[in-house]
Amino acid sequence: MLAQRISEQRAGVGDPWALVGEMRRTVLLVPSAEPGLWSARSGGVRWICAFTDETALARFAVHHGPGDRPMDYVALLGARIVDEIVSALDEPAGLAVDIADEDGAMFFPPVTGIVPDGVAVDSGAAEEGGRP
Repeated sequence: MLAQRISEQRAGVGDPWALVGEMRRTVLLVPSAEPGLWSARSGGVRWICAFTDETALARFAVHHGPGDRPMDYVALLGARIVDEIVSALDEPAGLAVDIADEDGAMFFPPVTGIVPDGVAVDSGAAEEGGRP
């Protein structure tokens, strides 16, 4: 269902808050990396990479992982990623979903309404806490 909401949003017909709600309720597959979860940095943000299903994860693994061998991953609720994991990082962080799908990728940035206010880059609490 999250992939469908992403498609709607990319087509300009989706409800952004319904998309965020669906992301929070969806179990996402996050590749394991030493010492934790697979992430990438871009634009001053650490993006935790997650996938809606094993097919999307496999497309990613071909280019960024072990190729055609299985890639270790954990299954996490989207809400846990943005509420707990992002909050535990010492830098602005967001969630990147299905990044190996050029037409199906969606980024959930570290802003109010997606991540907790205390770590959102657009909230006063984040600025006072030393995060940009």
